[in-house]
Amino acid sequence: MTKRERHIAHLKNTDNWMDYLKENSGLPGPRADLELLQTVAALGVEKFFMECLSYNETIAPTNTPGEFVAACGVTGLGTLVNNGKDQYFDLLRKYASDSRWRVREGVAFALQIVGKKDFDSLTDKLRDWKNGNPYEKRAIVAGLCEPALIKERKNALKVLEYLEDIVDSIELISGRKEESFRVLKKGLAYGLSVAMVAYPEKGKALFERLMLKQDKDIQWILRENLKKKRLERMDSDWTSKMSNARILKN
Repeated sequence: MTKRERHIAHLKNTDNWMDYLKENSGLPGPRADLELLQTVAALGVEKFFMECLSYNETIAPTNTPGEFVAACGVTGLGTLVNNGKDQYFDLLRKYASDSRWRVREGVAFALQIVGKKDFDSLTDKLRDWKNGNPYEKRAIVAGLCEPALIKERKNALKVLEYLEDIVDSIELISGRKEESFRVLKKGLAYGLSVAMVAYPEKGKALFERLMLKQDKDIQWILRENLKKKRLERMDSDWTSKMSNARILKN
C-alpha cells in the first residue's frame, strides 16, 4: 500500500479529518506532507474546506500544523471551482497574498487542479491577476509553469505570453525590497525556463527579447534560468551562447 493509499484508507474510515491532518502534516519541519494535502483536496467537501480556512494567520502561523490545514483548504478550493462553484476563484486571489508561504503554494496547487480540467478557462480567469500585486503575479507563475499543464503547444504559448506580460511589468514595480517582489523573482527564476522548454522556438525568442532590457532584476531572472539544466537539454548551443552574452554578465 502506497502512502497515498494509506491516507485514503484512513480518511475514509474516520470522521475526524482535522486531527489526522494536524498529526500527519509534517510540521513543524522543512517539508509538509504534500501527498496528504493532494489527497484531502481530492476527497474533501465544501464544508470541510471552509473549516480548514478558519485557520487564519493569527491562530495558525507559518510552519505549524494549522498552516498545513489552511493550505489543504486553499488547495481544495480548486476542486470546488471544478465542481461549478466559480465564486471561490476570487477567494483564491485573496489567499495568493497570504503571509504564509505554504498557503500561497496551496493557491498554486488549486490553480493546477483547475487547469487540468479546463486550461483555457483557467487562463481566462487569471487574466486580471496579471495586473495585480506581485504575490498574485507569482501565483500565476507557480500555477501555470507546471509541465503537465503545458504539454500542448497552445497552452505553452499562452503561458509564455502571460510570463512576458509579467516580466515586462517588473520595470514598473517600485517596492523591490518587499517580500512579495522577492517571491515573484524567485518564481520567475525557474518558471520561465519551464515554459520555454515546452515551446522552444517561442521561448527562445521571448528570452532574446528580454535580454535587451537593462533592468537589473530582469537580468537576474534570465541568468538564473540559464543555470537550469532543462535549458541545456533543450538546446545546449543556444544556452551556451546566451550564457556568454555580455549583457547577462554580473
